[in-house]
Amino acid sequence: MTSRNPVDLGVEEERLVATRIGTAWKELRRGAAMSILRNHLFGAGDLALEPGQFDTLELLVQQEAWRMSDLADALRVDPSTATRAVQRLLREGLAERHHSSADGRVVMVSATGIGRDRYEVIARQRRAVMAEMLAAFDPDERRELAALLERFVVALDGYASRLSAG
Repeated sequence: MTSRNPVDLGVEEERLVATRIGTAWKELRRGAAMSILRNHLFGAGDLALEPGQFDTLELLVQQEAWRMSDLADALRVDPSTATRAVQRLLREGLAERHHSSADGRVVMVSATGIGRDRYEVIARQRRAVMAEMLAAFDPDERRELAALLERFVVALDGYASRLSAG
């Protein structure tokens, strides 16, 4: 359970902190460094994967096969978004569709060997980038950063759930 600590944006210090966090979030999403990093991690040009496509590939390598509805749920997206991500992976030979052995009416999707290899290359690069970035923090700061980011994600998910509930 998370505690609720009201934020008064009428207080200058709280408004400035909220603005700093919002600016950092924006820079994480679309800053100039992110486009360079995206190209470094996911490729450039025709071979580039979008981060969402990589997220899809990452899930595909974690288990033998996925039903599209389960994949969409795991990605936290609607089924049409998951289908678009999978279509690109299919075109690139990184994923394949097949019928379920348990129920031939059900279509499953899996990573191909090429997809698994591509995933491993990107995952290795991501780990190297993360190690480089985290070297700027001492071990205690890294643990604190992880805990704070995890709490931020929980708070964001909770807010989104409240919005969707109406």
